[in-house]
Amino acid sequence: MSGPPIHEIEERWISEFDKPRLQAISVIKNQAEEYAMTNGTASVPTYVYVTYIRASADQVWQALTDADLTARYWGHANISDWQPGSAWEHRRVDGSGVVDVVGEVIKAEPPTRLVITFEDTPDAEAPREPSVVTFLVEPHQDIVRLTVTHENLPNQEMLHGISRGWPAVLANLKSLLETGDVLPQAPWEMSPGHA
Repeated sequence: MSGPPIHEIEERWISEFDKPRLQAISVIKNQAEEYAMTNGTASVPTYVYVTYIRASADQVWQALTDADLTARYWGHANISDWQPGSAWEHRRVDGSGVVDVVGEVIKAEPPTRLVITFEDTPDAEAPREPSVVTFLVEPHQDIVRLTVTHENLPNQEMLHGISRGWPAVLANLKSLLETGDVLPQAPWEMSPGHA
């Protein structure tokens, strides 16, 4: 007696909403196993965050690339012409004009894919290779699935920081697009360690 193929079981029991989460868990599991197999010498894991937003792909793209919109939900204006090879900067909107992150646009495929480098220590004495952030915007029925992947992390400290930062920023983006208002706290005030 043979049972149904594994693929049929997967299709029957795993919803479309759960698949990205399971894929993210699978990536984490594989990287943890690789880390264990190399006695702890493997690189820091890739960070993946998936959220669903009641908006169009064009609206999400605009929220990612329009400096006025990023200023509203992130507290920083992301400034660039968003062409491959162009620079981009993450500039505070508190009047100081301080640039906290810089990078380069690697890929821009409106409204579905944006890939940028992300250097949070642009003036460091010992520069390091920048990390890479990919925004994947996928229409899903009448909503959008936004997947943010942050790779090439230099250390556990950065992984810890972005693991608190991305969820707060993306919750604020989601709130802005779905309600027209940002959340009552700035993204950096939402992390558990904030007083």
